[in-house]
Amino acid sequence: MIELGNYNKLTILRSTSVGLFLGDKDVDDLLLPNKYVPDTFEIGDEINVFCYLDHEERPIATTLQPFVKRNEFGFLRVAEVNEIGAFLDWGLEKHLLVPYGEQRTKLVEGNWQVIYCYLDELSFRLVGSSKLSKFLNNEELHLTVNEEVDLLVYRHSELGWDVVVNGRCRGLIFHSDIFQPIAEGDQLKGYVKQIRPDKKLDITLQPLGAKALEPAAQLIYQKLLEEGGHLKLHDKSSPEEIKNWFAMSKKTFKKAIGTLYKEHKITIKEDGIHKV
Repeated sequence: MIELGNYNKLTILRSTSVGLFLGDKDVDDLLLPNKYVPDTFEIGDEINVFCYLDHEERPIATTLQPFVKRNEFGFLRVAEVNEIGAFLDWGLEKHLLVPYGEQRTKLVEGNWQVIYCYLDELSFRLVGSSKLSKFLNNEELHLTVNEEVDLLVYRHSELGWDVVVNGRCRGLIFHSDIFQPIAEGDQLKGYVKQIRPDKKLDITLQPLGAKALEPAAQLIYQKLLEEGGHLKLHDKSSPEEIKNWFAMSKKTFKKAIGTLYKEHKITIKEDGIHKV
């Protein structure tokens, strides 16, 4: 069965004046137009193609790579707006329709928008929606605190930035956890900071705990654990002592333990540093 809005591995059945006809056990007449036909091929070869509906609403194959696939979120430019809705450039000849009923706010030609692409069961057409909440589900998260996740930034609020987490659930990066410029459509790596009882996700762009420390700080902290939580070194130790222990400069050492101190990982006393 050919899946519209996704890649399909199909068999080349025959070559004609208009292109190649592809198929599988269920379909034998899917056209790959001449402009997408590979330079070399053999009848019976398998080919990976993206399938969607052309301007006449007929299933068709292409070797172009769309910017978003079915059941995925993407960040697309609004190419045109008319009485039907907004049409977004998703990398294919025919633009992706976002009907007015699927627009959270009215889309404007030339602007960019985060949307969800899905197959409308009534019209059997691939369409987009900027009403993202109904496609995000936090009921089954299967995530752990400090787990690395993929993020798509989609909306700004008084609290921070709403993000799509791992392409399926909603998270929030609070303003207090943002230390870099962020904009709608940014694709970032983040970390689960907190999973609330109501299944809301707090996300941070920095890993938590020891994972967040710079390499030098990680090295020192690991050594501190190995030594039972106490090292006879501090910010007044000689450069030679520090070099013998860690093969790093005193400046780097001081910066690293400063990081550990700010993270409440250590205390600094006259006899050295202690694990908190």
